[in-house]
Amino acid sequence: DTMRRVVRQSKFRHVFGQAVKNDQCYDDIRVSRVTWDSSFCAVNPRFVAIIVDASGGGAFLVLPLHKTGRIDKSYPTVCGHTGPVLDIDWCPHNDQVIASGSEDCTVMVWQIPENGLTLSLTEPVVVLEGHSKRVGIVAWHPTARNVLLSAGCDNAIIIWNVGTGEALINLDDMHVDMIYNVSWNRNGSLICTASKDKKVRVIDPRKQEIIAEKDKAHEGARPMRAIFLADGNIFTTGFSRMSERQLALWNPKNMEEPIALHEMDTSNGVLLPFYDPDTNIIYLCGKGDSSIRYFEITDESPYVHYLNTFSSKEPQRGMGFMPKRGLDVNKCEIARFFKLHERKCEPIIMTVPRKSDLFQDDLYPDTAGPEAALEAEEWFEGKNADPLLISLKHGYIPGKNRDLKVVKKNILDNKPAANKKSDLINAPKKAADASNPQNEAKLDEILKELKSIKDMITNQDERISKLEQQMAKIAD
Repeated sequence: DTMRRVVRQSKFRHVFGQAVKNDQCYDDIRVSRVTWDSSFCAVNPRFVAIIVDASGGGAFLVLPLHKTGRIDKSYPTVCGHTGPVLDIDWCPHNDQVIASGSEDCTVMVWQIPENGLTLSLTEPVVVLEGHSKRVGIVAWHPTARNVLLSAGCDNAIIIWNVGTGEALINLDDMHVDMIYNVSWNRNGSLICTASKDKKVRVIDPRKQEIIAEKDKAHEGARPMRAIFLADGNIFTTGFSRMSERQLALWNPKNMEEPIALHEMDTSNGVLLPFYDPDTNIIYLCGKGDSSIRYFEITDESPYVHYLNTFSSKEPQRGMGFMPKRGLDVNKCEIARFFKLHERKCEPIIMTVPRKSDLFQDDLYPDTAGPEAALEAEEWFEGKNADPLLISLKHGYIPGKNRDLKVVKKNILDNKPAANKKSDLINAPKKAADASNPQNEAKLDEILKELKSIKDMITNQDERISKLEQQMAKIAD
């Protein structure tokens, strides 16, 4: 306790949070009501993406950051999944590429047009199929291009090369129970997971082996979270046996005892941790809480230092966390959250008060930029690389993103020639190809007919609503 009474020097002691004005929120959004503990929101310097309620399938909104105010009900969505979307994640190396995992057991990767959507997007760039149950977690590799991890309720973790659409690593025998979350370390050489069996595991995905694990990291039965910090330590949130919320810090080289363990309160919302490696601050957002607590992680006891709490009136349904390059360095903004309410998304800005207008280089060390340090193949072959850093001194100017191209390898090319069955498969296909022009003409015809029927229905709808209005007037 004496440690606590001594006032600790920290430039983040006075960080304060502020919600933006109403006209800078995104309004009239039907935020997803699926019972799943993901954050339902993903942001980058161009777009905010929010999982929304969708009838007959799964959808999420993608809004350019400047598109604040009321969002029209007919605003286009990304809607190719046949079941609810459970998790979304923007690619760190391309601000127009986003991955989604869904109850329909698939992962889809989407390319968003540069200025946002003008029509609903139903065609993903690639569909990744390999899970046998719903996919609740998607997470891009921090430094290798086109490497994506997904985890499903089949207790499997699959690592994909999105550029070829292939599953290259399948970790399907390491978890005996539901995986709550997966986190890459700073250079993407390891992952850590928190699972329903109360274990935190550190896994080398390429060697496909567990290199450290802690049983009962938190004794309570409610969901845990585990994330890697920049120095390689692991930060966890969970519940005690008495259902108090806890946070803990672990050294994966010795998981016997935590470096630090703190009890917080007895609320039952799962604590979602958001971590900023540049400042070593962790923000904890409880689902259903109306506050964001933040802590600084340091090398001296008690290691996890409580800084402050941002409180508001409304509970949060989910939360997005802006990468550092999307912040306003001129206003000493060190974090920006996108808090989901039932019907809106409200940005919350965290600032360090400073009198000077000059660039504060102690607040903004060089941060991870959008360039990938490795290609997917290099990573799968065993190479590691730290993120390529950029300076934010003059703010971040987004460059041109290259389109995501998927080059599917033809599996039939590798089959031995003696395989007679494949000849049978190919034979009817050739016949079908021959009649291709006829097929295309027929397709055009069908499409035209479809369009004219759709137009007819639209006209009838308008006519019906006019007649209803007339009836209402007569009735009044």
